[in-house]
Amino acid sequence: MGAQGFGIDVTIADRIAGDIRQARELGVEISVVVGGGNIFRGVAVASKGGDRVTGDHMGMLATVINALALRTSLTKLGIDAIVLSAIAMPEICESFSQRAALAHARAGRVVIFAGGTGNPFFTTDSAAALRAAEMGAEALFKGTQVDGIYTADPKLHPDAERYDSLTHDEVLQKGLAVMDTAAVALARENNIPIVVFSIHEAGEFARILTGSGRATVVSD
Repeated sequence: MGAQGFGIDVTIADRIAGDIRQARELGVEISVVVGGGNIFRGVAVASKGGDRVTGDHMGMLATVINALALRTSLTKLGIDAIVLSAIAMPEICESFSQRAALAHARAGRVVIFAGGTGNPFFTTDSAAALRAAEMGAEALFKGTQVDGIYTADPKLHPDAERYDSLTHDEVLQKGLAVMDTAAVALARENNIPIVVFSIHEAGEFARILTGSGRATVVSD
C-alpha cells in the first residue's frame, strides 16, 4: 500500500521483490505468504454486522490480487515465481498442494502462497505458519510495521520496550499481538523460529539473514 490509503503501490511491490532477490543471492530458498489488508479485511464486514465467512472469503481474494502483483514484480527482476492459491481458480493461478509447492521450490522458483489457509476464521499469520510447516522451513520471517516485538505498540506507546528474543510460550503467555495464537502455537509445535522485522527497511531481510539487521527472534 505504501503511502496510499488503499490498493497496491507498485514501487513498494518492486522494492519487496528486490529484497527477495537479495536474499536469494545469498543462496536462501524463499516462499512467501501474502496478506490482503491493503485491499480488504474480512473482519471489517463482521464488525458491521455482516457475515464473517463471506468477509473472510473476500479477504482471501484480496490476497490473490497481492500475490499476482508480487509475482509481476519478481518477474520484472528475472526471478521465476509461481502463485499457488488455497482457493481453486485455475484460470488465474495454480491450486495449492504440498507436492506442487515442494516441486516448484526444488525447481528454484519463489513460491507465493495466496488465499490464506482456504478457510474462514484463520488469518494469513496462521497460513504462514501452516505453509512453513508443510514446506519444512527453517524459519518463519514476519515482515511487519515495526522492527520487532515490543511490550506494547511503539507507535502508541513511545516508552514500549523491545525484545531481542522470546520463546513461543512467552509470546503466548504475555499476549503479545505480533501474530495470532494459532500461528505461534503451530510454529512452536513444529519447532519453527519466528523472526519479526520491519518490512519498511529496504535490504533488512538480507541483513538479518547474514546476522545483522534488527529483529526479534522467537525460538525455543
